[in-house]
Amino acid sequence: MLKTIRQDLWSHLFLIFLAFISLYPFFYMIITSFKTNGQFYSNFFGITFPLHFENYATAWEAIGGYIFNSVLIGLVSVIIIIATSALAGYSFARLRYKGKNFLYMSVVALLMIPGLLTLIPLFLLVKSFALLDSYIGLIIAFAAGGQAFTIFVFRQSFASLPEELFEAARIDGCGELRVFWQIVLPLSKPIIGTMAIWNLLSIWNEYMMPLVLMSNPDKFPITVGLIQFESQFVSQTLYGPMFAGYTIASLPLLILFLFTMRLFMKGLTSGAVKI
Repeated sequence: MLKTIRQDLWSHLFLIFLAFISLYPFFYMIITSFKTNGQFYSNFFGITFPLHFENYATAWEAIGGYIFNSVLIGLVSVIIIIATSALAGYSFARLRYKGKNFLYMSVVALLMIPGLLTLIPLFLLVKSFALLDSYIGLIIAFAAGGQAFTIFVFRQSFASLPEELFEAARIDGCGELRVFWQIVLPLSKPIIGTMAIWNLLSIWNEYMMPLVLMSNPDKFPITVGLIQFESQFVSQTLYGPMFAGYTIASLPLLILFLFTMRLFMKGLTSGAVKI
C-alpha cells in the first residue's frame, strides 16, 4: 500500500514537472509581452508592473493583416483537403476498380518523401501556372501537401465501418454518393474534425512554403509576417511588442483547440485511426 502511494506520488510529481516545462514558455511569452525593455532587463523571468497593454496595439497594427491572411489561407485549404481526401478515402476503402491498390500505395508512398524535397518542384509547378505570389497558388500547394496523410487516415476510418450498413443502404437503392453523404460522413464526424484541426495546425505553422511561393508582404501569412515584424527592430529589439505579436499569433490556434478539444480527443481515441 505504502509502496503504491510512493509510486503514485513520484508519477504525479513527474507529470507536474513535465507540465511546468511545457507550459512555462507560453507563460513567459505572455508576461514578457506586457513589459518595456527596461522591465525586461530588470526582471527577466517575473511579472512586472505596470502592465503595458499598448504593446498589443503596436503588435496588432503590424500583424493584423497577416492573421487575416493565415485564416483565409488555412480555412480554404482545409475545406479543400477534407472534401477531396474524404472522397478519395471512401473510394479506396469501399469501391472496387482496377488499379485501386496501386493508386493507394502510391499515395502512401508520398508519406515517405520529406516535404523539403518537393519545394523546388512545387515552386516550378506553381510558376508554370502563373500563380506565384497569389493566395490561389499557396492554397493549392497547401491543399496538395495535406492530401496524402489525410487520405490515408480517412481510408482506414471508412474501412473500419460495418459492412452491413453499406449493404442495407444499397439494398434500399442508395447510390455511392448518397451512401457517402448520409452514412459515412455522419459516422465519421470525430475523425473529420480531428483531421481538419490537424491540417489547420500544420498550415498555420508552415514557414518554408509561403516563404518560397510569396513575395508580396501584404499577402504573407503570420509565420512569415512575424519575421517581417521582427525586422522592424533591427536597431533596437522591442521585446514587449515582439512577444505580444507571438501571443496574438498563437491565440487563434489556442482558442480553436480549447473549443474543439473534446472532438479532437474523441477522434484520436475512437479507434478510427487504427492502422
